[in-house]
Amino acid sequence: MFIQTEATPNPNTLKFIPGRHVYDGILEFHGAISADMSPFAQTLFKIDGVRSVMFGEDFISVSKNADIEWAHIKPEILGTIMDGFVSNIPLWVSDEKPVKSPKKYDGEAAQIVEEIEQLLETRVRPAVAQDGGDIEFEEFDVQTGVVYLRMRGACSGCPSSTITLKNGVENMIKHYVPEVTRVEQII
Repeated sequence: MFIQTEATPNPNTLKFIPGRHVYDGILEFHGAISADMSPFAQTLFKIDGVRSVMFGEDFISVSKNADIEWAHIKPEILGTIMDGFVSNIPLWVSDEKPVKSPKKYDGEAAQIVEEIEQLLETRVRPAVAQDGGDIEFEEFDVQTGVVYLRMRGACSGCPSSTITLKNGVENMIKHYVPEVTRVEQII
């Protein structure tokens, strides 16, 4: 098995590409405690300096603590990922996938939210995934027109994520959905 690595805009996150399917959807963990249902993620958190792990469709993003150099932990991460796939360590051990309960919208607001989510799914997520991250719709405030989004994986904490969110995502959403006044990031 050959695992490629790619740098991301976030200097503390690398994207590991195993050349095979990883997960249908996105799983993200911000520490060993949050990864209690993911034996695969738990093995990565045993590596000193690993801060978060995200599984995507065909990649794994690993974020490290800023005081650790990639040269010191990258070989161990590569070995752990390879061992995980060879040993068939499960990514998720529950019968159910983790699902967020979406807020319910009615009438015109429901249509606006559907348009926003469609734009995110078709135009934004593929680009963000190329950088080892994900973007998730959280909420639309009907009164103010503000859309709240969560950046995940490599995009979470990335120095350029605010610029991407404001200059790229916000401008595009406002263009196609005039009811949106601005986009804010939830941290």
